[in-house]
Amino acid sequence: MTQAERDTETGGRMEIRTVELEGRELRVGIRRGSHAGPPLLLFNGIGANLELVEPFVAALDDVEIIIFDIPGVGGSPTPVIPYRFTTLSLMADKLLTRLGYNGPVDVLGVSWGGALAQEFAHLYPERCRRLILAATSPGVIMVPGKLSVLARLLGPRRYTDPAYLQRVGGDIYGGTYRRDPGLLREHSRHIQPPRGRGYVYQLLAAWGWSSLPWLGALRQPTLVMHGNDDPIVPLANAKILAARIRKARLHVVDDGHLFLVARAAEVAPVIRRFLREEPN
Repeated sequence: MTQAERDTETGGRMEIRTVELEGRELRVGIRRGSHAGPPLLLFNGIGANLELVEPFVAALDDVEIIIFDIPGVGGSPTPVIPYRFTTLSLMADKLLTRLGYNGPVDVLGVSWGGALAQEFAHLYPERCRRLILAATSPGVIMVPGKLSVLARLLGPRRYTDPAYLQRVGGDIYGGTYRRDPGLLREHSRHIQPPRGRGYVYQLLAAWGWSSLPWLGALRQPTLVMHGNDDPIVPLANAKILAARIRKARLHVVDDGHLFLVARAAEVAPVIRRFLREEPN
């Protein structure tokens, strides 16, 4: 499937555009919402193009959502030099302004994107109103997942070889993906493999990064969500995040690493209620 065909396929649910930002092109998706609250900025996982979270975006039907392909992933070209989470946070802030979002936003980060979400909330406390951390950890100082699973994450083969993903996807993602091969086939259908150095750059962005020194300084109301069968990021990491962030609560889902997609209809109402709570 070509890029144009993918954009057309997604277009009925999400407006896809290419945005030029200081000489760099970013592929951005905006799903308009009817709710009057702030939009939700979504940071995706490593190697993941924006289409992969479309079931969750559809389930959160009245919330305006902004998501973009990280440079080197999906439709965003790979930059010449690597980047860090600080670089991406600055880029996200400028992108919001470029798109006309000048006020606070809510932020949701999934897995690798959860680390970026923490960094964004730390660097831009006035920009981030509420924070949702899904299937993520405080960084390099964490309770590690299964070594056999982590070894498979060092390369992007699961994104480039559909047959390989069918063989190992259940072991990697856990939960419903262990029992439902159809979920893996649907997942494969929406994959755009990372470009060239793109996957490596994402790995380098997380190298040596940890939020533990400043987690206690975060002031945003935070919802920490995690699956109880996550081979990549064990549940213990969510408990650490919830304990260290002052205004955090933990919500455990009976599923694996990709519960936002596998249990979209179940978790979307939890997130919607959290976003609409009155401030303490």
